[in-house]
Amino acid sequence: MTSADLPNLDEQAFEKPCLDRLLPAQRATHAPRILLLYGSVRERSYSRLLTEEAARLLRTMGAETRIFDPRGLPLPDGAPEDHPKVKALRELAQWAEGMVWTSPERHGAMTSVLKAQIDWIPLSVGVVRPTQGKTLAVMQVSGGSQSFNAVNQMRVLGRWMRMVTIPNQSSVAKAFAEFDEAGRMKPSSYYERVVDVMEELVKFTLLTRDCSDYLVSRYSERRESAQQLSDRVNQRSI
Repeated sequence: MTSADLPNLDEQAFEKPCLDRLLPAQRATHAPRILLLYGSVRERSYSRLLTEEAARLLRTMGAETRIFDPRGLPLPDGAPEDHPKVKALRELAQWAEGMVWTSPERHGAMTSVLKAQIDWIPLSVGVVRPTQGKTLAVMQVSGGSQSFNAVNQMRVLGRWMRMVTIPNQSSVAKAFAEFDEAGRMKPSSYYERVVDVMEELVKFTLLTRDCSDYLVSRYSERRESAQQLSDRVNQRSI
């Protein structure tokens, strides 16, 4: 079967998957750039402690990390876009090649602190999409028994932000018992899962970062862009 057998297909916008574009000969050699967000501003925030533990692991695995401090970030639409904290967050989102989102579970959901950070990251800035095609790992902490409500919510958001959310995830139950007085995570199966998740995130980031634009290129959007360009050309010729 060829494209000629599909009369409703726009052949100019259609393209077959190309292995050379998925596996480019030239690969980036810099350390993977990972932004970590967490969802609590408490003095002893377990989502922050888990985030800091994840950042240590990522650096050990060769990544470059940045942790965003959500304190002082205004509510979405509650401040101009040039607010210093908003600008800092958006610049980090563009800098990053992958992200880690970590939230406590509150009332069966992710916290407003983390959601506000995600809401301040736009789907597009001009022609740049700050999150599209970038990798994402999700983790949560709970005060009681293990739950997956927050990570499931974050997966939905990751998809909405057009991110490549890795299969593995971490949910730490009774987080107050998993960290010592110095804020370091104790040896446990929960800790080992965090190692698994960070390892997988680095692998997926290395695998996809050189072809992320190609991975998320969509026929419908290419067709729309081509139509808009054609309309502009036609208007100029009138």
